[in-house]
Amino acid sequence: MCKDCGCVIAGQENNHHHHHDHDHSHEHSHSHNHSASHQAAHETLHHNPQLNDAKTISVIQKILDKNDHEAAHNRAHFDNHKVLGINLMSSPGSGKTTLLENIADMVDFKFAVVEGDLETSRDADRLKAKGINAVQIQTGSACHLDAFMVHKGLHDISLDGIDVCFVENVGNLVCPASYDVGTHLNIVLVSVPEGEDKIAKYPVMFRSADLILITKTDLLPYFDYDIEKEKMEARKLKPNVDILEVNIKDKQSLQNVIDWINFKRKMR
Repeated sequence: MCKDCGCVIAGQENNHHHHHDHDHSHEHSHSHNHSASHQAAHETLHHNPQLNDAKTISVIQKILDKNDHEAAHNRAHFDNHKVLGINLMSSPGSGKTTLLENIADMVDFKFAVVEGDLETSRDADRLKAKGINAVQIQTGSACHLDAFMVHKGLHDISLDGIDVCFVENVGNLVCPASYDVGTHLNIVLVSVPEGEDKIAKYPVMFRSADLILITKTDLLPYFDYDIEKEKMEARKLKPNVDILEVNIKDKQSLQNVIDWINFKRKMR
């Protein structure tokens, strides 16, 4: 994970600096219960005995505490404006931006996007070309978005005019799963061309999912991919996870995703 290589520590220091640039005169609500991000960190430490020294654990704990504090603040922003926050996560190229582009003309709600990439504003530019309010966050060397980056992006989005805010995380099946960015739900995409082993090899990511989208299903005839087996793998990790098949050429599959989001909006 990125906590092992140190990129988060450097990124967190920079983001913490940005954090102080904003006016946070009100109190932040914060729970000291173990969050999903803490659980992911504990799994990392468990499987990496070389990290089990007091200094490493202390640094990781401080980073996650600060991040969770800011994530609670972001969630309060969403709640105060009655906006549903959804974190989109996947490996690069699985179809996050394409999904958003293709549902833009179909949805019966208004949405905006906080877009995360290491470099360029290409994905945000694609979304803006579709009339979607998108803000680009360039992470530099950081392989995920954290709550501080998302908070910065939210300052450039008017939450009053939207119903849903998507956070399109950096393409990575590891690090984003460890960081609560302040959204309410996690959608994880995995595409058919990636192969059958991704769910089993990256369990922390798929345990964090409220919805798994198996994308590019129109390519099933061309790949040795047992989609039912993959659904079973996912439900071994999280029995109650929702799973949908997505093919952007099939409007009904996109409508199923929209219906799921609308159901979650009504359930809030």
